[in-house]
Amino acid sequence: MDMGLSKILKQSLSRWMGGDGPHNSVAISSRVRLARNLANYPFPGQASSSQLEEVEHKIRRWWNQGGLKSLGKTEYTSIKDISKNERRALVDKHLASPNLARQGHGAVLTNSEESISVMVNEEDHLRIQTLLPGLQLDEVWQLASGVDDLFDTGFDYAWSQHNGYLTCCPTNVGTGMRASVMLHLPGLSLSGQLPIFLGTISKVGIAVRGLYGEGSDSQGNVYQISNQVTLGHREEEIIENLNRVTLQVIRRELDTRQQLLKQGEITLTDKIWRSYGILANARILTSSETLEHISRVRLGIDLGVLEELHPSILQELLVFTRPGYLQKIFGQSLGPKERDVKRAELVRELIKQ
Repeated sequence: MDMGLSKILKQSLSRWMGGDGPHNSVAISSRVRLARNLANYPFPGQASSSQLEEVEHKIRRWWNQGGLKSLGKTEYTSIKDISKNERRALVDKHLASPNLARQGHGAVLTNSEESISVMVNEEDHLRIQTLLPGLQLDEVWQLASGVDDLFDTGFDYAWSQHNGYLTCCPTNVGTGMRASVMLHLPGLSLSGQLPIFLGTISKVGIAVRGLYGEGSDSQGNVYQISNQVTLGHREEEIIENLNRVTLQVIRRELDTRQQLLKQGEITLTDKIWRSYGILANARILTSSETLEHISRVRLGIDLGVLEELHPSILQELLVFTRPGYLQKIFGQSLGPKERDVKRAELVRELIKQ
């Protein structure tokens, strides 16, 4: 691979993209997001442009004065100061939401390893988010709680004795916490069990969403499961319930993979090797077909069919092959057909490393 491009890709890795962590053969990453609002300001959806600017200025000034210095090196990025492709890249890495990327008065605060990101003026004034690889719900909760404590020392939150934290969306009122786990579920998908199984867990207070959260579709057999209710539940209860359900999903997925291998080893390994062959040799790749083949290749890695590739290939390609990030990597605006060519070029190099 070109050394310049290789360096860019290495520097682009967030901690959650490392392919490690507990139960990493199924659990890609764990996330906790806390919704917080400043007292005496309207929620962003009701605030004027001047009020949104005032909120951002207030938060940036606090950051400049060392409000987050205990976290080490952090970076403050105003959305209005970066290009459209740079905004998309933040979304691709799950550091910002599509909604924030469209804003004119928002910002993102990140730490050096991008395990922490704080969105300013998204649906709420603050969206504190922490991300770690694998199944680490307790760890991401502790990390988010620590960041929340830092902001709490600098700002008065909108809070009610009766309801807890006040948020734009009523479903976030209370703890303001949304915990989620990103899961790779090719076994359940290939066996046809996925719709019924995901329908079952939705009945116990767990929401199922696609790769990029609410309103997004599943891509590459990747799903996010998260708590649905925040009011009336302690943070520890939410984490414990989600962790229990996630472990059940992981056990079912791993059992199903072994059943598929036992019942049709040649058929399954053929699908895996065909996907590897396409990724290693194709000259044109669309985003959707890339994710489909990546999913099968990662399944092959986890089953020991493909032994030379690192498990992080799934996380890396989930991010690097997205349209926004692809254009950032190559440093130019690309049309749809050009992106498909560049995507194939990038995948070929990564898959052969």
